[in-house]
Amino acid sequence: MEISKKHLLTGVIVLVAVLLVLFKYWDYVTNPWTRNGQVRAEVIQITPRVSGPIVDLPVRDNQLVKAGDLLFEIDPRTFDASLEKARAQYDKTGDSYLAQEKQVEAARSQVEMSRAAVLQAQSSVSQLDSTIEKNKAEYDRQLEMLPKKATSQKTVERAEANYEVAVEQRKGAVAGLAQARAGLSQAEASLAQAQATLGALGDANASIREARATVRQAELNLEFTRVVAPVDGYVTNLNLRLGSHTVANQPALALVDVNSYWVDAYFKETAIADMQAGDRAIVTLMSFPDQPLEGTVDSLGWGIAQQDGSTGFELLPNVSPTFEWIRLAQRVPVRIELDKVPEDVALRIGTTGSVLVRTGTGDREE
Repeated sequence: MEISKKHLLTGVIVLVAVLLVLFKYWDYVTNPWTRNGQVRAEVIQITPRVSGPIVDLPVRDNQLVKAGDLLFEIDPRTFDASLEKARAQYDKTGDSYLAQEKQVEAARSQVEMSRAAVLQAQSSVSQLDSTIEKNKAEYDRQLEMLPKKATSQKTVERAEANYEVAVEQRKGAVAGLAQARAGLSQAEASLAQAQATLGALGDANASIREARATVRQAELNLEFTRVVAPVDGYVTNLNLRLGSHTVANQPALALVDVNSYWVDAYFKETAIADMQAGDRAIVTLMSFPDQPLEGTVDSLGWGIAQQDGSTGFELLPNVSPTFEWIRLAQRVPVRIELDKVPEDVALRIGTTGSVLVRTGTGDREE
């Protein structure tokens, strides 16, 4: 009887143990967990837009700065001088534009005067044409009357002289018209040249726009001597010193965005089948083991680097030797967006932790 009780107790204990193992296995399958989690954040490379020596460096390594705070200042004197030079050139360009504008107005006035001269010459030719026609008619009439003794020879000669004078005057008027037209053509050419030299009017003028752009560029370069923080963040790996020479478009320091932290968790490929964006997650950092952080699955990675098949020596594929009966599951990155982080939890890039995802807690896409 005692033996039966012992067997029964042993069976119950084994059954409970099996149930516990099955429960833990089911919990592991439905709530995948990994110890391979890393804290990440956006790291901004602070790059100056201009070159020069540093004259002000109010920050220190690992300091928290706010967006807009001065990180360092480059010697502005050279850029001040460049700005003054650009402004002076802009003024000279404006004066030159006004002078050219006056030349255009003078050339336009000359064109108007030349057109008036052409019209006057044309009018003179027309008047002389009428005079010639009238004098010719009078001369012909006197010639007809002379045989009839109705006029004198002297009168005929006077009519002929009047006719010939009018003809000669017309020749002079025609020559004057040609000269006036030539003057008009020359005046119009001078106007066209003056307008071409001037270019577009007002703000559309190319020289004015170029000079204004040069001033704006000089103003920007002067502004760029003050390098400020684009976001709230921590100054990291600061190696600058007063007097250090910065080079344009070369990173000078790094800034960790304090509002961009997330966790990359690397799960086995066998554990992500039921995982989706929106699932709730719990992150336990090694640096703060007693303060688990809550978050949400933001996204699952769509690819990892290929190890076998990459090009190797002599353009042949690299293939790592493996045991046929051992097949290791690949790790897939899963991005976890953290909820509100407690103030006493300091997140640092690269620190590690464990991540548990409760699958099925997100909204399923229909």
